[in-house]
Amino acid sequence: MADSSGGSKRVRLYTDGSCHGNPGPGGWAALLEYGSKSRELTGNDPATTNNRMEMMAVLEGLRALKEPCDVEVWTDSRYVVDGMTSWLAGWKKRGWKTASRQPVKNEELWRALDEEASRHRVTWNWVKGHDGHPQNERCDRLANEAIERLG
Repeated sequence: MADSSGGSKRVRLYTDGSCHGNPGPGGWAALLEYGSKSRELTGNDPATTNNRMEMMAVLEGLRALKEPCDVEVWTDSRYVVDGMTSWLAGWKKRGWKTASRQPVKNEELWRALDEEASRHRVTWNWVKGHDGHPQNERCDRLANEAIERLG
């Protein structure tokens, strides 16, 4: 389905991940906005890292899109933005090794994120966390609530 301008749907995806301890119990949240519609997604993991939760938020947000879209991703994770915009091509070229020839951490999530992002036209944006950005603050609350659900 095309938007009113005849192109792909334009979606904004706001995400955040959180961890109580690192590693420790973690939660993630994604907020999808399309026009006047919005959808919130959350999840958790009893034993994880903050970086993994940041990645899961984006991954699950992209997975929720049923068709190719123009997606603006907004995250407070430099790890995710730098990984997707600066590091990924080199990792793939080197067989999923870092510049220092070490295995890429969270390789399975990077591979999944790369695959999901490739279905869309993604613009990666960094937003300063805990700085009053309404959607980032909402995702932060949702991610922490997801951790609380672990008991």
